[in-house]
Amino acid sequence: MAGIAKTAKRAIKRVTLAGREALLAHSPPWVNRTFGPMATYLDMLFVDHGIFRLVYLNRHRIRGDAWRSAQPAPHDIRRFRRKGIKTIINLRGDRPCGSYWLETAACARQGIVLENFQVRSRAAPSAAEVLAARDLFTRITYPMLMHCKSGADRAGMMSVLYMHFQEGVPIAEAKKELSLRYGHIRQADTGVLDYFFERYLEDNAKVPMSFQAWVETIYDQEELMASYKAKGWANTLVNKVLRRE
Repeated sequence: MAGIAKTAKRAIKRVTLAGREALLAHSPPWVNRTFGPMATYLDMLFVDHGIFRLVYLNRHRIRGDAWRSAQPAPHDIRRFRRKGIKTIINLRGDRPCGSYWLETAACARQGIVLENFQVRSRAAPSAAEVLAARDLFTRITYPMLMHCKSGADRAGMMSVLYMHFQEGVPIAEAKKELSLRYGHIRQADTGVLDYFFERYLEDNAKVPMSFQAWVETIYDQEELMASYKAKGWANTLVNKVLRRE
């Protein structure tokens, strides 16, 4: 029953998004000019739960010229620009959402480069995603800030990768970026991100190797995800109460 409910919820969300896009595409220009900005802000605040991020953005310095946060609003992006941020990495990806439309426009106005690099919160990253993250951190312009919806899970996982690849911090220390301090709950499905790094540490203790070598030669994403078990109460908290993405 839970699987059926989840499938139905996803179907409703797809239909809603499609209807939203169709309405925008077929409305008269004066309607979009008059109501478009208001609808976009309302979507950010109430559909995407941005009203809670007005109170707490979960913004923290990772190290040096790198920061992490929850989904920023336009006024946050203006503040970031004043503080010198030159690149924002959007870990949610390109999507039909008021938050994304407002973020894209705000970055363009402020002269900030917006990088869309989509990762998942309830799946271990693929080897290709890990190596792409390494390359991303090498080519972007700093100072940078990266964000997901809440700044807890995807931002945490990518912060671990940043600390390791860009700052040379061992995984055992870097994985502290996945912490309850940032709102990350490791007992839920999102704990598969912790499990990913812990499996490397277990294998490395048996046969020492670099993290990158492990990702490229040993790591089995499907096996790792199949062997991870979350706790029901934690999923209820993360998915139903906190409404994480």
